[in-house]
Amino acid sequence: MAALQTPSPFAGSASRFFAPRLRYLLLPAATMSLSSSSIASSQNPDPDRAAGAQPLLPHSSLEIAGARSGLLAGFDSLRSPYRPFPVFASNRHLETIFAAFTRSLPAVTFRRECLRTPDDGAVALDWVSGDDPALPPDAPLLILLPGLTGGSQDTYVRHMLLRARSKGWRVVVFNSRGCGSSPVTTAKFYSASFTGDLRQVVEHVLARYPECNIYAAGWSLGANILVRYLGEEIDKCHLSGAVSLCNPFDLVIADEDFHKGFNNVYDRALANSLRTIFKKHALLFEGLGGEYNIPKAANAKTVRDFDEGLTRVSFGFKSVDDYYSNSSSSDSIKNVSIPLLCIQADNDPIAPSRGIPREDIKANPNCLLIVTPQGGHLGWVAGDEAPFGCPWTDPIVMEFLEHVQNEKSSITKNSTSYEQQTSAPHLSVHVQS
Repeated sequence: MAALQTPSPFAGSASRFFAPRLRYLLLPAATMSLSSSSIASSQNPDPDRAAGAQPLLPHSSLEIAGARSGLLAGFDSLRSPYRPFPVFASNRHLETIFAAFTRSLPAVTFRRECLRTPDDGAVALDWVSGDDPALPPDAPLLILLPGLTGGSQDTYVRHMLLRARSKGWRVVVFNSRGCGSSPVTTAKFYSASFTGDLRQVVEHVLARYPECNIYAAGWSLGANILVRYLGEEIDKCHLSGAVSLCNPFDLVIADEDFHKGFNNVYDRALANSLRTIFKKHALLFEGLGGEYNIPKAANAKTVRDFDEGLTRVSFGFKSVDDYYSNSSSSDSIKNVSIPLLCIQADNDPIAPSRGIPREDIKANPNCLLIVTPQGGHLGWVAGDEAPFGCPWTDPIVMEFLEHVQNEKSSITKNSTSYEQQTSAPHLSVHVQS
């Protein structure tokens, strides 16, 4: 397995639409807005911090739900109100696009491991080069699942990776079939419904590091796959905790909104990314008959076109609507049996707030929900590192994972101590006649 330096994510058709305007028109305005905002803040301090008062924990600007919401009171990252970077507060599309094309890309050297699947497919696991000798075998391990067509080249993935790594965690990026330059070796990609590859990755990682606790964090479609996996595993899950971000949850609702107004721009951009991956491996799909519509997939103008021509047939669904209806992770929340944190943005254009399974999250004692008032999709341009640094969510994700890890470590330590105290020593008695 050779060291791999993955390419910049600023490639693809969408950058031709947005990048020039963002870099040369928005940044000066953002800088001026920041200056005026700083002055206003100094003149009108946060009332929660006035006169030495303790801020609300968590802050009232956030929607919080879930039986374990009380644990958030100890999170430093939630003591301040959610304040999006000036200029983005009123425009979810601007925040989404800005984050996608101007967020900094941390330099990471990866070591790639290609994992063969039972159907002769392949996925790529990108490990941080040099971690094996540097970390103890029981270091907690975090698996990262990028969004649709995403991979280890994505900025939000790398920022999360570096934060976890700085805390002493081992991190691996799971690049799905065809994503992040992962090889495609069969006439099958991946889908919102398919959890088989993730299941194999978790088992592979556990076999490699049997002494560690394993966690996972997923974004967008990766979050949907992760939550579906958790719901399928129920009490057999090998993960100790998980985080879901920007999860579309209800794919029927997400598909409805995907074709409205400016959202068509995202639809076309993602369709273009799917076509690009497909065309690299088009010969694998040559001559497929039955319900496959290869020309439709190869020339897809929307994600729905691609799913209708290829994805839904590959995974045995009667129609694209049947695929979306039966691939939604909203139905899986009630079966999640490990600590799960879900973070959503109320104004997310791709993962609509109305699709969040709020009641199921509240009813499941293992689940916790945070909804920010702004954030866009994979944006969250807020916090100490805005506008070019890590998303606002990264510190919260890490605090949650460390909290769960500390709980696990404490339980293990107490259990070991109890066993040592209660185990009777073996006595050998010799009787002489």
